[in-house]
Amino acid sequence: MTYADRWLLPDGVEDILPEKAYRVESLRRRLVDLYSRWGYELVIPPLIEFTDSLLIGLGRDIDLMTFKMTDQLSGRMMGIRADMTPQIARIDAHSMKRNGPSRLCYAGHVLHTKSKSPLATRSPIQAGVELYGESGSDADIEVVSLLLVSLQECGLKQLNIDLGHVDIYRSLASAAELTEVQERELFDLLQSKAIADINQWIDSNISCADLAPMFKALPSLAGDRQVLMQARKALSKAPAAVAAALDTLEIIADAVAMRFPKANLYFDLSELRGYNYHTGVVFAAFAAGYGEAVANGGRYDHVGEVFGNARPATGFVVDITAIDGLVKGAVKDQGAIFAPACDDAGQWPVINRLRTAGEVVVCGFKGQSVADVNADCDRQLVCEAGQYQVKSL
Repeated sequence: MTYADRWLLPDGVEDILPEKAYRVESLRRRLVDLYSRWGYELVIPPLIEFTDSLLIGLGRDIDLMTFKMTDQLSGRMMGIRADMTPQIARIDAHSMKRNGPSRLCYAGHVLHTKSKSPLATRSPIQAGVELYGESGSDADIEVVSLLLVSLQECGLKQLNIDLGHVDIYRSLASAAELTEVQERELFDLLQSKAIADINQWIDSNISCADLAPMFKALPSLAGDRQVLMQARKALSKAPAAVAAALDTLEIIADAVAMRFPKANLYFDLSELRGYNYHTGVVFAAFAAGYGEAVANGGRYDHVGEVFGNARPATGFVVDITAIDGLVKGAVKDQGAIFAPACDDAGQWPVINRLRTAGEVVVCGFKGQSVADVNADCDRQLVCEAGQYQVKSL
């Protein structure tokens, strides 16, 4: 290893330097303050915990994304969180133990074994909310609305949200009596949008004359609000749970359209993000110039069951790191005041008063001038006739 190699960071891991750090922290604070105004209480889960609880209920995908190690005290396997959702579910079920609705929010780093996309960081900073204890669509509407307000708060001009419902595919798969392997194979094909391969697989594996056309229709049921009407026709012979899922999407779409008339609503009934643990509506937000979703969410009613409290739950997570790369809000430059080294005891109270008033004051060391300071000093504290004054440079 060369001297220079000692300072290299792993692929997908980066330092966040002052200008970007200020922007990212500003976004984090604004989101946490926003969630507080909506009644969501801040919790701070640990960065690492036992995999028995950290990976529960989220399926194989999150397992592969999680760094693991052995705890030297207990000998048990531990993981560095790749997703905070199970941690918040554990807190609600085990630590809070509430009966009524509980609104919790969080913000912090997660760590992934692999980047989700070639240019993405493996240590994104996220913020999110979880709403427990309410199973109705009103809770989903609140969470989707808060997500859109979050994007506005971050400075995104155009709101683009993709809505789906996992019960549509899950109900069809159950009616077709697909094995676990078959369900996974068709799931993977639907995510690839490979129409020819999907149709070939359906012809080979699904013999029911009613179900086969409905499976084949799923990839085409993507687009604007008209998709929901098309789905009611194409899936008219589906189990009742499919019609109920479409009803839920209609209710949410009506509320979102009323509250955010300029938002772009997109429906994709074969998009199954988080299929392994979501139980109802799923949604994602997209922004121009970024190939991945900048936020994801949905309903997951059974995650808390393993913690002894299977409460209804819905929520979302926002990728602050990705959004910062899109908006790159200007860093507020208020300038700074340079206070030269001085033995006068009267200087210190003046410096404290300036800092209390919100000014940035950088104290010089002996022999230093303002030119020697790595700060944006545009003023200087000077003493004239025994009185301290701030003067422009």
